[in-house]
Amino acid sequence: MDLLLWITIGFIIIGFVVLTSMKKGMESKLAFITVNMEDKESSTKAKSIIWWIASTTAWGIVSMILIVWWFHNHFG
Repeated sequence: MDLLLWITIGFIIIGFVVLTSMKKGMESKLAFITVNMEDKESSTKAKSIIWWIASTTAWGIVSMILIVWWFHNHFG
């Protein structure tokens, strides 16, 4: 097996583990925000949730690009 495949598999697995481990914390931050809408700390927690969503989206896009790139190099 080639190096690109291992990089792709490793990136996907490590990213999935990191994102699922952070999921519970994001859920508790969201619960805090819904209860305390006008609190100053809600703004900070909301920003961290937005960054988590953005990083999850970036991880998904990079994962898809790596998979397509591997298929292109392997079968192309």
